[in-house]
Amino acid sequence: MAAAPKMTREEEFLKKQEVFRRNAFLIIKKMVELAPEKGSPAHPSVLVDEVLHSIFFLGAINNPKYTPQNILDDEDIFNKLKGRYPEPFKFFSSRLPTRAPLSCVLDMVVNLNGQQNEDEIKNRLKEFTLQLKQDGGTALVSSTICVSQPDVTPRSVRYYGVSMSTSGPVPGQVIIAASCLSDVAEKKWDSYVADAVMTYYSKEKKKQKKPYFDGTIKLPKQARCQAFSLTDGTPMAPCRSCGNMFGLTTSETREWPYGNCAEPESLSNLLKNENNTREQVMQSSDTCTPANRQRAVEDVKKLLKEYLCMLQFQWDNHYYTPQGN
Repeated sequence: MAAAPKMTREEEFLKKQEVFRRNAFLIIKKMVELAPEKGSPAHPSVLVDEVLHSIFFLGAINNPKYTPQNILDDEDIFNKLKGRYPEPFKFFSSRLPTRAPLSCVLDMVVNLNGQQNEDEIKNRLKEFTLQLKQDGGTALVSSTICVSQPDVTPRSVRYYGVSMSTSGPVPGQVIIAASCLSDVAEKKWDSYVADAVMTYYSKEKKKQKKPYFDGTIKLPKQARCQAFSLTDGTPMAPCRSCGNMFGLTTSETREWPYGNCAEPESLSNLLKNENNTREQVMQSSDTCTPANRQRAVEDVKKLLKEYLCMLQFQWDNHYYTPQGN
């Protein structure tokens, strides 16, 4: 029997990109299924609304672009979702999300299972991740989950985060910038985490500290911050980037893009909710001043706009605020 002909480069590209549409639909389907479950949060529709906008935005800047109609390739489903969640359909092409899709799925899973049930949360996210990664696809997939606690005592509250679930490096950089800069207070990263990320945020491949601003932090010794693989569940040491930003002990030398890992989201949730822990966080550099921080904000905003111009996205200078119903 003759060997099957190899796919052309164009065919391989189109097959790879079709994974985006498939995974986008699977994430939306999962969120809609989870929302009505018994014990769900009071307003799970806010998370569905947010994930729709995040996915539609990423579709709008993808190559090739995907419209909501492309993603929701069923007229009945499209009309039902647009009727219940009109805002994502209205603002996906003008406003920026502050989180990637799997962060919304994580919130839903935590709300349904309770923050204390760490193993169940990790297992449910792992099962869904493996479903999204069928056929080797990685679009809109997180690779790690992180759990942070003020300390490791039995009653200590757990705070979760996942790594950036976008498709391609530039969309990830856009979400990272939006997480640092957003005026949607309950969605943006804690200012200590944002400062640490903005210290390194740059389009240069080899990230260096800004010469004028060092907002890196050191967590208190008793705090827990542990990442796990969403493929096999094994614990993972912090990468060099997270070691640099948050003072986490690690022997890893690989630097992932700053802000891309699960640790920033997890630590942000910890610091936004645990005042005692936050009060023990140290920013030790003399360059960490309000004036220098504002300069860093302006530099990150300038680079964000460059990325959006590159992606041909017409930003209205607003961040999306999810709506409940």
